[in-house]
Amino acid sequence: MPDYCSMMGCMKAITLAIYLLLFGVSLWLKHLNIKYLKERGHQVPPEFGKAIDSETLRRTIAYTVKTSRLGIVASILNTLLLLFFLFGGLIIVYDGWIASLSGSFVTRGVFFVLGLLYVETIFSIPFSLYRNFNIESRYGFNTMTGRLWLSDLLKSTAISTILLAGLVAVALALVSYSPGWWWLWVWGVFLLFSIFLMYISPYLIEPLFFKFEPVRSDGLEEEIRALVEKAGLKVNKVFQVDASRRSRHSNAYFSGIGRVKRIVLFDTLLETMSNPEILAVLAHELGHWKKKHVVKRIILTEVVALGVIFLAFKLLSWQGLLTMVGLEQGSFYVRVTILGFLGSLLMFPFTPVLSFLSRKHEWQADRFACKLTGQPSDLARALVKLSKDNLANLHPHPLYAAFYYSHPPVVERVRHLQNQEASGHSSQLASC
Repeated sequence: MPDYCSMMGCMKAITLAIYLLLFGVSLWLKHLNIKYLKERGHQVPPEFGKAIDSETLRRTIAYTVKTSRLGIVASILNTLLLLFFLFGGLIIVYDGWIASLSGSFVTRGVFFVLGLLYVETIFSIPFSLYRNFNIESRYGFNTMTGRLWLSDLLKSTAISTILLAGLVAVALALVSYSPGWWWLWVWGVFLLFSIFLMYISPYLIEPLFFKFEPVRSDGLEEEIRALVEKAGLKVNKVFQVDASRRSRHSNAYFSGIGRVKRIVLFDTLLETMSNPEILAVLAHELGHWKKKHVVKRIILTEVVALGVIFLAFKLLSWQGLLTMVGLEQGSFYVRVTILGFLGSLLMFPFTPVLSFLSRKHEWQADRFACKLTGQPSDLARALVKLSKDNLANLHPHPLYAAFYYSHPPVVERVRHLQNQEASGHSSQLASC
């Protein structure tokens, strides 16, 4: 027994040390990024000289620092709660309480997961309120009322409850009825569920939060459809959405899959950009579809998910799994929770790899937009406006950007596009 206890304590200490090390690296990168911005943020990049002034830079620095610090505080408190829950034994108390609520394996699992969802939701409330009604309001972004914020919270929580409860119930039923092959069936259910969401979200979920209507700008929808047709793609609908009810941030996106693909433009984007700039932004998004980036990401995600679920199937019966956090016993749900925690540790070193692949896709989409519109300057101007209007950080630390940025730093993108424009259309279209 002393040897076992000693080993268990050693494994717990090692796991805790690895987690704290990785968390420390994450905090250090965020601190490095803030420090870098404070040192260089007052320099206007030449590519932004005509659009960005010193006052905008000052606001950008302040906004970025405040949002970053709020994120750091939230992550520190979340870490303390997580450590207390996993390493302080609270998970066993919670598991025992869940076990007292029902004798059904599936029902207990649903309660276990939903309880964690609600704790996370409650924990996020103060940070959401402070961000929206303090930081976002101070810098002119927030247009949301307290009533709308509460309505969004209740609706999103209800939707998450319904979808998550159903998914967990089906998964646990498969675990119960097919002990040797549940990993394969659960993976299949998750795959079908993600595809199902892509189909129903534009019709059932998104309209609960936003009002969609046809684009009102004269001639814009016809130009968009011509651009989509030129790209060799089809889109079902082109909408504008009342995003300004919640925020002054602007954006555009594609939603749906297959025959339900549609283009959605924020009304804030339509207010600030010309038609050629909007078309350039959409040409970039079309590049993701044309280059099959969405399909490639889905395939990569599902292949990795299949391997992860199979590995989980093998590890769930390993007694050493519990000792990783200093426990001697635990239910199936406790083991799954521990596996999820350990999985996050293993995935951390792959973060820069995934970020690199994402940035590679963004460069490809930019090049596609160049070829499709023949006007790199339109996309460059659109990116400059988006950066200015959203107070985007123009001076991220290179290491932080390499580790976390899913998009290339905007100054690099604008510089490349302006260089292509300067090189002349004949050579530019070949090099784009």
